[in-house]
Amino acid sequence: MAYKCFIYFLFIAPYILHCTSAAVHSHNIDTAERESDGSYRARDFDHFSEAGHNLEFDHEAILGSVKEAEEFDKLSPEESQRRLGLLLPKMDLNRDKYIDRSELKKWILNSFVKLSREEAQERLTEADEDRDGSVAWSEYLRDTFGADDEDEVAADETGDTGLLISEEKAMWNLSDKDGNNKLDLEEFEVFSNPEEHEEMWPFLVNQTMREKDTDSDGVIDFTEFIGDRGSQHDKEWLLSEQEKFSHDLDVNRDGMLDEREVKRWIIPDNDEIAEEEVDHLFASADDDHDDLLSFDEVLAHHHVFVGSEATDYGNDLVGDRFDDEL
Repeated sequence: MAYKCFIYFLFIAPYILHCTSAAVHSHNIDTAERESDGSYRARDFDHFSEAGHNLEFDHEAILGSVKEAEEFDKLSPEESQRRLGLLLPKMDLNRDKYIDRSELKKWILNSFVKLSREEAQERLTEADEDRDGSVAWSEYLRDTFGADDEDEVAADETGDTGLLISEEKAMWNLSDKDGNNKLDLEEFEVFSNPEEHEEMWPFLVNQTMREKDTDSDGVIDFTEFIGDRGSQHDKEWLLSEQEKFSHDLDVNRDGMLDEREVKRWIIPDNDEIAEEEVDHLFASADDDHDDLLSFDEVLAHHHVFVGSEATDYGNDLVGDRFDDEL
């Protein structure tokens, strides 16, 4: 038995290094989920966690598609490298056979746009009952709340966006550019991912101010920031939130969050997320430390950029099947 376990270890060792999270390949098209404090979740919210490094985010940031990432998980390493090789010239904007930081960042930001569109298309398809390529407000009500009329929805019930029904309706009207009470794909993308569309930011900030600024003085203090959540947690959590409020959110250190700080708090900065992802990918693949990624370096680390069945299989072995053998 010991010999058999040793052979298993030799087989899976190369994959353990790349599959530290058991959830690496559970790709899914998520909704625009909110954090408990009311902020929108950043695209990389589960990239690094207590479970380890989640490669899923890396793959989607390069491929710009959850579905394509799932497809790459089924490819052989050789086919995965071949297909990744076809993408590299498209990333290489100056045609020098290297990917620099600026080129990679532009590619990742474009991937975020594609992911947002894919998410919206998935959700639109689910709600579009008459298959006319758009979603009427009545269709959205039935799909999200199981109701035919707004009056049937409880006042405190929230939908996919995390907003109350009255707030969702206001945001729907703002997204409905042509005023026909139906959202086409472009409009529905703005509605379903408002945090990624600058024209919606004033609405989101104002909505948060209405919700949190209970004394209507135009700013949010720590007590208002915590709200009802304070009674649900212990002192350690409260101190952690105080630290976040004072050092991360309150930029001017006046003990309050003004509208600019609220915007910074609730709306993820995709530009910053892309820069952090560039740093991560360079740290993973820039073997000669010249601050450039050669095509060969990217292909040699294809498991980081796009994955393959080998990466996925290694992850499976680290999980239940390996535990069963032990």
